[in-house]
Amino acid sequence: MRYTVLVEAEEEGGFRVWCPALRGCHSQGETQAEALENIREAIAAYLESVQADGLPPPADVTIHHVEAAVS
Repeated sequence: MRYTVLVEAEEEGGFRVWCPALRGCHSQGETQAEALENIREAIAAYLESVQADGLPPPADVTIHHVEAAVS
């Protein structure tokens, strides 16, 4: 399955990454590539756990972009 992940640079260096569709599924890495590889592994472990519990895999989230202005 394909899941949306978000990557954010940390102020102290490195990157954190999480998967909004899989509550609590997050990781980190020194580089974006490392963070993405780590979240792939975290997602696989999450899905194995869900499957072991006999549950269907969670669906990905829907992404919407909104505009907001400060007055």
